[in-house]
Amino acid sequence: MGTRCLLVLLLVLLVLRCDVQGDDMARQDEATGPTLLSQMQESLYSYWGSAKAAAQDLYEKTYLTAVDEKIRDMYSTSTAAVRIYTGILTDQILSMLSGDS
Repeated sequence: MGTRCLLVLLLVLLVLRCDVQGDDMARQDEATGPTLLSQMQESLYSYWGSAKAAAQDLYEKTYLTAVDEKIRDMYSTSTAAVRIYTGILTDQILSMLSGDS
């Protein structure tokens, strides 16, 4: 009976040791190999970079100074109009809150 207990105990220890070794090997594989998340991140970054480069190339190919000047002019006039109407709206709200008629 003592030999059987010793044999069972040795087998259990052997199995536990193999399980611990396998767990360490799996951790090392995970540490050295890229995870799925990092692979997806890398692919998304590469897609984003290629799309950004393509858009930049398209912009540089179709760049016209006259169009650029028109866009800048439209932007400045529209922001000026928004500034004016925001000022008017702010004055109206302040006069309503202060109670002036």
